[in-house]
Amino acid sequence: MTAPEPFVSVIVPCRNEAAFIGACLDSILASDYPGPYEVIVADGKSTDGTRELLETRAALDGRIRVVGNPERVTPVALNRAIAASRGEVILRFDAHAAMPAGYLRRCVQLLLGSGASNAGGTIRTRARSAGRFPEAVGAALSSRFGVGNSSFRTLSGGAPRAVDTVFGGCWRKEIFSRLGGFNERLARGQDLEFNLRLRRSGGVILLDPDIVCDYYARADILSFWRHNFRNGEWAIRPFALSDIVPVRPRHLIPLALVTALFASLAVPFPWSIGVVSFYAAANFAASVQQAAAARKARFLLSMPVAFASLHLAYGLGSLWGCIRCCVAISRLGVPKHASRTET
Repeated sequence: MTAPEPFVSVIVPCRNEAAFIGACLDSILASDYPGPYEVIVADGKSTDGTRELLETRAALDGRIRVVGNPERVTPVALNRAIAASRGEVILRFDAHAAMPAGYLRRCVQLLLGSGASNAGGTIRTRARSAGRFPEAVGAALSSRFGVGNSSFRTLSGGAPRAVDTVFGGCWRKEIFSRLGGFNERLARGQDLEFNLRLRRSGGVILLDPDIVCDYYARADILSFWRHNFRNGEWAIRPFALSDIVPVRPRHLIPLALVTALFASLAVPFPWSIGVVSFYAAANFAASVQQAAAARKARFLLSMPVAFASLHLAYGLGSLWGCIRCCVAISRLGVPKHASRTET
């Protein structure tokens, strides 16, 4: 006699996602997972009708529950959803993503069958709107030149492997009692910090490249710049806000690029154009590669802009994060063990 499938709680942090939360919920509720599951959406005081939509959906389907997130930051949303959950297994998902029918089942099977502490798959990045630049954004966020060795963004096919993080995450609920919840001081990067704590406790994070969901990225240039600037800032600010800092080399390369570009302004010509020329050549080579792989000549114009928008906005955000970090440390002092970074 086989053991019953565990009860699963799918948790979704959400704020002002009226355009996407319906499709996200539809994809989760269409899951072929054979056991019981619920969907807990933590809403951060949405002002675009998201909360009303969620309440309507919850009234129609008992599997959906809504909890509040008055602080309007992701780690608080995650912790509140976990606290309200009834499942033995927790799976995190994003409001601007959609899962295929087998996603939930396969993540749970990977978690329980492998003995891993966290299990998940990869994302197929989609643009939120049509157009040449949005299309290039999706390609940039799936490219190693764009995002480095971020496995859940760039891998496609192959055997499951140990990684530093996965999209979302699938955990046994007991792990949060043992390690604590997500760091609520980290508006971004809280998943990397939690996964670093998990790995330092002896846990393994397993990624299966054949488990894939669709993720809808910001596509207009202003939103893309703003989002990357904030990501870059929060690659640095944990140095002043966390006992452990989950920084990998890929998170610091844009900062090094921007710093080198500013430093080159003080160097005499022609050495001053060295950094610009090197980055421009690398950018163009990567753009040609993407254009050839996609068989889209228009990428030769849009990809360089998408790559530069990603790297420069992230690097400038990291530079701003350094400034804010220095100010915070001068006022509050360095957190205990804050110098310990991921290697």
